[in-house]
Amino acid sequence: MATLALDIGGTKIAAGVVSDDGDLMHRAQEKTPDEREAIWGVVERLLTEAKGTAGELTGVGIGSAGPIDLHTGTVSPINIHAWDDFPIVDRVAELTGLPVRLGGDGLCMALGEQWRGAGQDARFMLGMVVSTGIGGGLVLDGAPYDGRTGNAGHVGHVVVDVDGAKCTCGGHGCVETVASGPSIARWARDHGWDAPPESNAKELADAAKTGDPTALRAYYRGATAIAAAIASVAAVCDLDLVVIGGGVAKSKGLLFLPLRETLTWYAGLDFIQELRVEPAVLGGDAGLIGAAKLATLAE
Repeated sequence: MATLALDIGGTKIAAGVVSDDGDLMHRAQEKTPDEREAIWGVVERLLTEAKGTAGELTGVGIGSAGPIDLHTGTVSPINIHAWDDFPIVDRVAELTGLPVRLGGDGLCMALGEQWRGAGQDARFMLGMVVSTGIGGGLVLDGAPYDGRTGNAGHVGHVVVDVDGAKCTCGGHGCVETVASGPSIARWARDHGWDAPPESNAKELADAAKTGDPTALRAYYRGATAIAAAIASVAAVCDLDLVVIGGGVAKSKGLLFLPLRETLTWYAGLDFIQELRVEPAVLGGDAGLIGAAKLATLAE
């Protein structure tokens, strides 16, 4: 027995087959196109291919960039402009003939890490993805927490600078405006990092590893903003673990060392001072594994 899984993001779309034990038995992905029906064409191809590699399937789990709407089964990802109120649940159900469960991509990442990754001993956990944007998902008392509409856990839009820059969400000063990959690279260029305009967080990390002072400051600034956001969420949800993945997290010590240091500035309450922050271990597979797990859980 196995489950089909789908992970939809602004950069790539992935599909897989996950066993009941959480083993990813098949995985394929394609770049996310720009056109509405072209995006659906990619989803259709990937799911059809995945289904063809599997035996008996019990359902489909979908992790999608948000916002999502659990009540209507639709998605309107901020970073996929061609999809607005797209009826993903109905379309996937028609294609596969299987029951479908939808969740946010951050929630599925968190659930995957809690099931088979760095969070296997955690019951109150935040999963974060720090990449082109910053996403997140909550596992509370061992269960995924969707919230009222399915959008709980959007930690990237915790405000860390009340006078900060405008965010893609329409707000101002969100942690995503400070600590996402593009944001830290842009800040570094604005403050003296000698790099082309298209340079990204990976190239910034390479510069930081050679001791470039501006690059190091940029990572420290981003880590501090993430620490402030984590402390806020931990105080509200009484967390015991935060697991962080995504492209920026691949910089390892450049992010995690200053993050753990500055977290002590913000985590003043006794009950969050023992909060652990760990790197994700499942990489790009966490969303698929978590989506498959979500599909097996009762509504």
